[in-house]
Amino acid sequence: MTDPRGTSSLTALVNGYVVPVASAPVERGTVLLRGGTIVAVGADVEIPADSTVVDVEGKWVLPGFVESHGHVGIDEEGNGPIGNDVNEMTRPTTPGVRAIDAVNIDDEGFRDALSGGITSVVVKPGSGNVIGGQTVAIKTWGGRTIDEQVISESVSVKSALGENPKRVYGEKKQMPSTRLGVAFILREAFAKAQHYAASRVAAEKKGEPFARDLDLEVLARVLDGELAWDQHVHRHDDIATAIRLADEFGYRLVINHGTEGHKLADVLAERDIPVIYGPMLTNRSKVELRDRAITNLVALAKAGVRVAITTDHPVIPINLLVTQATLAVRDGLPRETALEALTTNPASFLGLGGRIGALAEGLDADVVVWSGDPLDSMSRAERVFIDGREVYTWDAEAGVGRAVERLGRRAG
Repeated sequence: MTDPRGTSSLTALVNGYVVPVASAPVERGTVLLRGGTIVAVGADVEIPADSTVVDVEGKWVLPGFVESHGHVGIDEEGNGPIGNDVNEMTRPTTPGVRAIDAVNIDDEGFRDALSGGITSVVVKPGSGNVIGGQTVAIKTWGGRTIDEQVISESVSVKSALGENPKRVYGEKKQMPSTRLGVAFILREAFAKAQHYAASRVAAEKKGEPFARDLDLEVLARVLDGELAWDQHVHRHDDIATAIRLADEFGYRLVINHGTEGHKLADVLAERDIPVIYGPMLTNRSKVELRDRAITNLVALAKAGVRVAITTDHPVIPINLLVTQATLAVRDGLPRETALEALTTNPASFLGLGGRIGALAEGLDADVVVWSGDPLDSMSRAERVFIDGREVYTWDAEAGVGRAVERLGRRAG
């Protein structure tokens, strides 16, 4: 498949209510796409004569949404255990494993993502392990293989505190079976990574060979600040442990879930520790979720914490990402914050803001045309462009959404 970012075709979306998110909305605005890149956004954009003009009058035009914590493609829908490659739970720490090696781009969840206006997703290993592995940021539509959909492989490492690793390894009668043990294993792993990094530098200075350790190399990248640390955590005491460990080893912490984050909202805000909050439409299925409430997200944002929203797909279907944002607005989340939580914030948290998350010159041409305000539950994504190519269209007459067929993408 030819990379559309390398083509010169021009598409102009005109007369829409353009919401760039990172800048003020534009009445009767234009978004001009050249191949896979946005080249202009505004009210007075000059449209070249050879452009394909798409009139979106009466519609809302926004950047594609970003699902910043999902398992689409590695926890396949409808395939049961055969399609579940989320956790390599044969040992408590597996930082060397990579989500990219398990993503099936034929998972139906990707079609659902398009229907919800989601053009990018950070696919993460699960939370059964203390250290689960490396995440990958990908487009929700794209190529013949996952490699042709990758935005970045250098995003983050997934880790878990609390009940999940306690339960998994406690049932195996091995460490960790307590919160004490979980924290110890994390501390031990980073201490080894510090020693590994120092030994590697010493070997390089002496010109001596050095044996690679794939696990410790990944943790050394976390310590260097290259990779974020995606910390699965619900309870406030576990959030405090996450902060304590981050302070000790100096890595870039991103709280994932943060169910009781509102209890430490001032601390998170003061330290500028972002929270990927959710999922919000689940029941209280375990002790860590007893205080689950949409208003907890509102409290975090009110305190000044930078927030994103997640479905944790397939815990909640990925297309309901915007539905959660709508419910949060109903419960007091400012509209602007809700849109940022779906776009600019997750892109910023995970180092992807140079590619996705807003409508701005130079960013990827990932654009969604909505029938109306996406925070209105009656609105729907009608046209989805990824890398400048229209990949999803709502067929109003038939009452169905149509994604470009798999054979079509392979012939692209």
